[in-house]
Amino acid sequence: MRILCIDYGRKKCGIAVTDPLQIIATGLETVPTHRLLSWLEEYLQREEVSDLVVGESLDDDQAANPIQQEILGFERKVQKQFPALALHRQDEYMSSRRARESMLAMGMKKKRRRDKQEVDRIAATLILQDFLTERK
Repeated sequence: MRILCIDYGRKKCGIAVTDPLQIIATGLETVPTHRLLSWLEEYLQREEVSDLVVGESLDDDQAANPIQQEILGFERKVQKQFPALALHRQDEYMSSRRARESMLAMGMKKKRRRDKQEVDRIAATLILQDFLTERK
């Protein structure tokens, strides 16, 4: 079974997933936030997913920032709609910045590095990889 990760945003959410052995995290896609639950429902019908990791949005001082309330509301909806899915939180602090740095290190062209959807996918991948590393 796979582990799915969501880098939740007000407009768009980056999504990453593991391979079935839960070893490698890969960016999957970016979904408009208003379509996230329906996308999740469709994906779960196609793929076996055991866990969902959601990026926890905290400030420098570890206090919840304003979007965290929206994330908590999303988590409640997920738990209600998909009770068999194990839900986890993973600190996503600086994930977008780390994604941009990774893109630069990979030699991506400037135009592609400015693509917010690409940044969101890579940020979700980094969050998921952090979760996998901490879990070991």
